[in-house]
Formats: sequence, structure tokens, C-alpha cells
Amino acid sequence: MSLDRRSVLRGAAAGATGVGLATVGAVPTLAEATPAPRHSPYPTHRPFPPLMDDPKGLLALPPGFKYTIVTRAGETKLKTGQPSPAAHDGMAVFGAGRGHTLIRNHEIGSNNALGVPQLEGTVYDPGVGAAGGCTVVSVDRDGTNRGEWVGISGTLTNCAGGHTPWGTWLTCEETESKANGTTRLKDHGYVFEVWADGETAHPVPLKALGRYAHEALAVDKDKAHIYLSEDASGPNGLFYRWSAPAGYRLGKHSWRDLADVDFGTLEAMAILGDDGKPIPDVAYLTSAQLLRPFRVAWVPVPDRDAVSVSCRRQFTDGQVTRGKKFEGVFGTDDGVYVVNSYAKSGTSDLPADAVPHDGMVWFYNYKARTIQLVTYFPENAAADQGAAAKYNDYNFDGPDNVTVTPWGSLVLAEDGNASSHVLSSTPGGPTYAIARNMLNDSEFTGPAFSANGDVLFVNIQSPGITFAITGPWRDYLG
Repeated sequence: MSLDRRSVLRGAAAGATGVGLATVGAVPTLAEATPAPRHSPYPTHRPFPPLMDDPKGLLALPPGFKYTIVTRAGETKLKTGQPSPAAHDGMAVFGAGRGHTLIRNHEIGSNNALGVPQLEGTVYDPGVGAAGGCTVVSVDRDGTNRGEWVGISGTLTNCAGGHTPWGTWLTCEETESKANGTTRLKDHGYVFEVWADGETAHPVPLKALGRYAHEALAVDKDKAHIYLSEDASGPNGLFYRWSAPAGYRLGKHSWRDLADVDFGTLEAMAILGDDGKPIPDVAYLTSAQLLRPFRVAWVPVPDRDAVSVSCRRQFTDGQVTRGKKFEGVFGTDDGVYVVNSYAKSGTSDLPADAVPHDGMVWFYNYKARTIQLVTYFPENAAADQGAAAKYNDYNFDGPDNVTVTPWGSLVLAEDGNASSHVLSSTPGGPTYAIARNMLNDSEFTGPAFSANGDVLFVNIQSPGITFAITGPWRDYLG
């Protein structure tokens, strides 16, 4: 579908007065970082100081911060004796008495020597090609490992997910792979619920939430909707909403109902332009629309189990709004954040007349039923220059996982071309590096704060390391 991009921008500019220059990302110096707009409804915070290199060559952190290694793939052990699995990804933190409990994904897409062990009672697909899953880790207040075990196994490419209000983790398979009778004995591309107690396991696909390349999700405060992202291309992925039947509220027994593919309603998002028609792709919007609310419509998915056609391919470009790499999702009482990682110049993932970018963060408001662009990374050529961009703590690109801090700001995990960072971001305002991967080029994943704000847990995906970072978080974020 062709789009008169100027008609979108013309109407948006009036709603973005005073905001159009508030782009973030790729800031040249901390002193020059653009302040949050005066009318921004989001909190501000102090700039983080420059990062200090780690003598151990793992994590560069600001002065006053330190880390503990919680698990490391192949080195730390499960309670059952097997080595900790590889490919750490999405993660959530739950309170547990005098410590914390982590539930963590392992994004493994095939048979792997460091796959998640298929332990009795935890297995969905017993095929040798289903080596993904989740582990659960008990830690003390500072992040010291007190034991690790399998929460679910026999799944595939567990990427991100989302916590529930009743204290469980919904893990997402980022795949559309179907059973092949040999390495995969069941269809994949589902969401599964994982418990933190070490005793409960229901490895049952929640088919009501659809079968597609899931990335992450969030349950709304009313326990009546779930918002889900899709990381896919050819065509680009979608942002979805599952709605419960009238009067139904989600809870700890809902996995039984969600196992029914026809339970509730699954819809895809359409961001409406000034002419009332869906904007075909988020890349048609830029920093000129920062904080401008757009109306949203939701379009039913015809066949959510994608029996013969992928969910995203069941729509024409004139029905929904697509986006390259819909990634991290995190909910608040008022709405839900969702990330688009990038849309590069000269690729088939960037529609004609759209604007390349290196990252977007959106906020969907439950009550207003509108969506706003709250953080924008313009395409950054320096971030694509390989070695020249390494150890540069101002070349930001490729935001992926997202979490909301106890103080209301955002933490983003990068999966880009320059050095991988953990970022602190104020919606509508500046972004700062708070950690840098010194070990390798692997992405950061799964950022999650403890409820009291004392510890930030985060992973380096490869080889698979979970860190607990402590320090004066309140001095900068509180």
C-alpha cells in the first residue's frame, strides 16, 4: 500500500510542538544530551557518569557499581547436576523471602550440548531438536546463587516473555517451526507458563495467544488483556492484543483456558494516521512525532494457530501496522511499552518512503487507546562501523529487551552493531549507558530490577552469563 507520508507528518507536527528536536540515542557527549520536554509526563533522572573498564574484561560499569556472576553456562550447575544451559535471554525477578527468584529463558533453537535438560514433568516436546526452555534460579539479596533448576523444557527458541500479576513467567517461543516427525514431534511458536516454586510445571502451549514468532508480552493491570510482540520479517511483524471473554479475569489457573485456541480474541494493532487509515509500518514515523498520541484500532486475527498461513501474512498492508523487529514489551498500571529494534537503509524491511532508524520505544495507553513514540534512535552510521564503534559509550543502536525501573524510567538492553550496552532511558528525553559488554559482541538480554530497586539482573546471551549489578541506583534513577 502506498502512503502519502507528508500527510502523516503534516498533522503530527502540530501535536509535537517543542518535541521534534528531542531525539535520543547516539548522543555525542553527556553534556549535550537533550533534556526531556517540559510537558513530558515521564520522570527525569540524573546522568550516569562515564563507564569504567573492568579489569576482568566482562562488564564496564559506572563508578560505585559492581557485579556478581549468578550463573555461567557450562560452569555453574543445576541442582540435578547438569551444567547451566546456554543462550540466556528474557528474564523476570520475583520476591522470595530474604532473596529473589529469577525465571530465565534459554534461546536455543536445536539440539545443543548445553540445552535445557528434558526432566520428567517439565517436557513439552521430547524431540531432540527442542533444546530450549527456562531455568529458575534462587539468589540471596545481593544476587549470590542459592540453586538453579529446570522450569520447563522441550520448547524451542525461548526468546523473551513477561511476568504475570500472580507471580509466574510467560515464556515465548520465537519460531514458527512445525512438527517434522523426527527432531520436532510437536508444533512450536507458542507461549507457555512457568512457575517459580520448583514443584509446579504445566508444559502446555497457550494456543489462545497465537502461534507465531513471539518475542515478549505484558499482562494488563485488569487481567483482561495480554499484549504481545512478534519479531519477524518478510513481511515485518505485528503487535498483538489478546482479550478475555466478558467478565473473565486472568489468574493462576488460566493456563487451562488459554490452552484452547478459540478462547478469547486475538487482534493485531493498526496505528491510525490523520486520515483514519492504518499507517502501514512504524518506520513512517520519526522523532518529529515524539510524544504525539496516535489512535489505535485492533483487527481480529483470522486463524491464530496459523495452520497454513502465518498470522502476519493473513493481513494486507492496508489493514495493520507492521514493524521491523517488534521486541521487548513491559507493562505498567497505565499502559505498555513496546520496542522496535531497527529498520536499516537499503533493506527490504524498510518500506518505500519510510525513514531508517536504529530503534524506537512506544507506549500504548490502555485508557486512551493511543500509542506514542517515546524514545527514538535515528539511524547512526557510526554504530555500523564495526571496530571503530567499539568501546564508544555514545553510539547506541538496536534496543531490544525493556524493563521499567521502580522509579518509572526505562532500562533497555542493546542488540546492535556497535558495542552492546545496557541503557538508562527517560521517555521523551536522554539515554545513557549504564553497562557495556567487554567480553564479546553478544547482546544483553533480560534486564530486570528487584522490587526494592537494589539489584539489576541482566544477561549476556552468549556464552550465557547472568549478572547481578548493585550500586547507588537511587542516586541516578530515584
